[in-house]
Parts: sequence; structure tokens; C-alpha cells
Amino acid sequence: MSQLKPAQWAEQVVKQEEIDKYLINGKSFIDEDKIWGKLKQNNNPDKQFIRDIIKKSLSIQRLEPDETAALLNVKDESLWDEMYEAAAEVKRKVYDNRIVFFAPLYCSNLCVNSCLYCGFRKENSEEKRRILDMDEIKRETEAVIDEGHKRMIMVYGEHPLSDADYMVDSIKAVYEVQRKTKKGIGNIRRVNINAAPMCIDDLSKLKEAGIGTYQVFQETYNKELYKKLHPKGPKSDYLWRLYSLHRAMDAGVDDIAIGALFGLYDWRFEVMGLLYHTIDLEERFNGIGPHTISFPRMTPAAGSDLSTQSKYLVNDSDFKKLVTVLRLSVPYTGLIITAREKPDIKKEVIKVGCTQTDASTRIDIGGYSIANIQEDKQQFMLGDTRKLDEVIKELADMDMITSFCTAGYRCGRTGDKIMGLLHSGVEGKFCKLNAVLTFREYLDDYASKETKEAGEKLILKEIDEIRKMPFYKEHKLMATFDKYYDEISNGTRDKYL
Repeated sequence: MSQLKPAQWAEQVVKQEEIDKYLINGKSFIDEDKIWGKLKQNNNPDKQFIRDIIKKSLSIQRLEPDETAALLNVKDESLWDEMYEAAAEVKRKVYDNRIVFFAPLYCSNLCVNSCLYCGFRKENSEEKRRILDMDEIKRETEAVIDEGHKRMIMVYGEHPLSDADYMVDSIKAVYEVQRKTKKGIGNIRRVNINAAPMCIDDLSKLKEAGIGTYQVFQETYNKELYKKLHPKGPKSDYLWRLYSLHRAMDAGVDDIAIGALFGLYDWRFEVMGLLYHTIDLEERFNGIGPHTISFPRMTPAAGSDLSTQSKYLVNDSDFKKLVTVLRLSVPYTGLIITAREKPDIKKEVIKVGCTQTDASTRIDIGGYSIANIQEDKQQFMLGDTRKLDEVIKELADMDMITSFCTAGYRCGRTGDKIMGLLHSGVEGKFCKLNAVLTFREYLDDYASKETKEAGEKLILKEIDEIRKMPFYKEHKLMATFDKYYDEISNGTRDKYL
């Protein structure tokens, strides 16, 4: 951890040379006039043009800005119905009927920034500050594993006490934890990070520690609004944040995730910003763009009037539309819906293409293992506080299989490799096998009686589909799959293809 005082530390975070190297003629890839121009030029799209765009998306090709702008301008609700159906089909083509689960672990709410919408901002006197030590992180991890999770995203405030060295130690602490289950051993197999932008040297440390995905949300792509919302701290530098994932790529972290906080500004503009972000990453890094895109809506945060009074708050109908457009615009990229959202709207947007979600979520520091946490003092309010088991049963009843698979990352299917496999639909076929294997683990180790009954029906249906698909026979995968399935049923854990 840094020995500098917070104010001194904050002043040396931004490295201007690690911004300038990515600029083109001193400018970034976000041109606000161009974005508004695209939205205006495509204001009244022809129905056939929209259907042609849908057809392109169904061929798993990324859309261009004009095409995405046209989708955002559709007014005809019957045409939106066609788009919802197409988005669901795109998801099935690339990801089948899987939903991947993860758990967030908030490690620290110490922060040097002053974001007006966030409960963690340093001026918020209502926030009780704390940082977890390594023993506490292990206890939190134990509680998360005991719910059945295999994948975790760790979240940190920006502060010298939770710098890259602290993150490295915390990642290692999580990976060390193992728990006995009904039939085997449970552990976290993949640790992702949601953290502030860092320099390339610090990102390299995270790479060596075994980081999975590095996730940074731009919050808003509107530069002037960004400046107003982030008046102090390293986060006030728009370009430092905008190029955080470019630096990650140069540090060797080739699994990255983008997002925007919807409700700060016009949702159509933010969707376009996410698309331009994707395009720039793909163009600079040989086709490697974001592995996932997130689109959290702003929810009430302690001590923040903006979080409830913004004129850009997104209603449920528009939220479903923006998720649909993202699914069609970047058809091969994962989409994350979080526990910020209430169960009903989560269910709706999962249908139009989301691939990952969380459950049994606590976002208070120490919230998994410490009783009597004050929920109104969290960073923001959750909409879905259901247990993992309940959500898994709901999805099973919808014929959607829960996956805890982390195989692709450990087999080297990241970066340019994962992008090619996603485009072709091949990755989804491997993931279907691994989803069944990890679902078998969950049903045997953690599931309630009701969830196990629903899960058993679904898993038999999945195996029947697998046996009928020529791909698995052609690539001689069935013998290995059957062997691993039997081993897992008998208590062996963490088998994957």
C-alpha cells in the first residue's frame, strides 16, 4: 500500500503520457457532434432498413454507428417486437440458453473522488468507512462460496489504502479459500476486478496475480457533464478513464469490460458511446473488444440528491430497448444485468439477450459475513435481494441453465481467441457442455429440494440436446463429456472442456 497521504497520492495517479499515446491529433474517439449527427440523420428510419439491420445482426456482425442510431430511433412498437425477438435469437446463437452467475465483493469504500451520484464519494459524511483486511476477505469469500458461487468480481474505492498492491493481495486471498460442500470442494475459480483506472505498471501486477476481467465504466460519455459530475479526484480526468481499458490491453489484460451508468445523460447517446468505445478497442487491438458490456441504471445512493432527481432517469420500457439495441449492435459480446434491477425487469431483459447476472448480492463492506449491516448506507440501493438458489430455480423454470463455467479463461480462450470463437458460435458449444457440468455441481452441492427438482428436468433436456447436435460427435467430445459428468456426479469437481 502507498505511504502517501490520500491527497498527495491522488495527485500522482494520472499519467498524462499514458493518455497522449492513444489520442489521434490530440482527440479521442468520442466525437459528441458526430454522435448527435448520427442520431439526427437516422431519425425516421425506413422499416425495411431496420429489418436489413436485424438480418445483419443475426449473422453475428457488429453494427455500424448509423445502423445503431437507426435502431435507437425506431418508434413503431410492432417493429420493436421484431427487434426483441431478434435480440433473443442472437443471444441463443452465440450463448445458447445459458446465464452465467457471479457475486460482487466490495472490499473498501475509502475514496479520494467526489462523484455526485455515489455514496462512496469522500464528502459523504453519512458513509461509514472501512477496508477489509485479508482475513475478512477470506471470511467474505467463504460466505460467497457457501451460496454456490464460483466467480467473483471484487470492487474497490479509489484510495491509497486500496491500491494495486492491496488488490493483488486480495485476489490471492480469494483464490486461497476452499470450502467443503455436500459432495466435494467449493472455491472461487475466477476473480474479476471493478476498480479505478490504473497505469500500465499497476495493471501488469494484476495480470500476474491472476485477474480475470478488468471492468471500468465510463459512467457518461458526455465530456462536459462528466466534468460536472466528477469535480475532484483522479476520476475527474475524462480521458484517463476513457483509455483505462486500452492501457489494460497493453498491460496484457486481454479480457476487459465496459459500461455506462444510465440515468446520468440521454440513454441513446450513451448507447452510441458504448458502441464507439467497442469500435475503437477492436480497431486498435486486432479485433479484441470488450468481453462484456454493462448498463446499470442509477439507483438511490445515500447522501446523493442527483441519484433520485436526474432528469435522465431511464424507465423500464426504455431500459428494455437500450439492452435490445446493445444486443443487436454488438451481438457477440456478453451483456450483464445486475441486482440493481428488480426481479421483474431483470426477467424481461434476460429474455432479450443478457448473459450474466449476480444473486445473493451484498454491496456493503463485510455484508456477506457480518450481521446488522445498514443497507441505507450502501453505495446504492439494490432492486433484487433474492438468494442465488431462488433465482436459479426461476431461470430453470424458464428453460435457462445456470452456468458457473470459467473454463474458457483457464484454457486460454481470451482476447483474439475468444472473439473468433464467439463470432463463429463455437465458444457457445463448449460453454453448453461446461454449463451442464457446473450446473451438476451446483445441484448436488447447494440446491434446495425445489431447485434440484427443476434443475434435474432441465439438465436432462440439455443432455438430450447435446447428444443430438452433430458438432459434439464430429469433434469427438461426447466421450470426454460423459466421463466428466460421471466423475462430477461422484464428487469430483472442476472438470471442464
